[in-house]
Amino acid sequence: MTELANSPRPPRRQFRNINAFTDLTTYRLPPAGIVSILHRVSGALMFLLLPFIIWMFDTSVSSEISFARFKAVFNVGVGFAPGWFFKLVALALIWAYLHHFIAGLRHLWMDVSHAAVTKEFGKSSAIGTLVISIALTLVLGAKLFGLY
Repeated sequence: MTELANSPRPPRRQFRNINAFTDLTTYRLPPAGIVSILHRVSGALMFLLLPFIIWMFDTSVSSEISFARFKAVFNVGVGFAPGWFFKLVALALIWAYLHHFIAGLRHLWMDVSHAAVTKEFGKSSAIGTLVISIALTLVLGAKLFGLY
């Protein structure tokens, strides 16, 4: 009995806060954490660019003349902003929508299936979310910039 009481214990794991000045350069966020942060960023980006989305929709469906003006903004630009700038903003919106949608489906699946709430599924589904959203964004971005 005394042998068990006197046996050396392994050291306990230490959990500490991250110091913003020393630890942020070496801290490695897991893929699920990256997807979670990007899910919030994509939602905020879509919310902040909502006036641009409404302008694009209104201008593209109002009339043929407004649709021609809509196309001219993306081809030539307007004011001091060139057309490629508007295409980049649209590409950011495309990524934000795709990432937010796919990450949302990932979260819904984890809410529905108890088997999906594991570290392994979290890592693999996070990597899948990143790969699928970036691949679809590249395909649609190539179409937006006229590569095909």
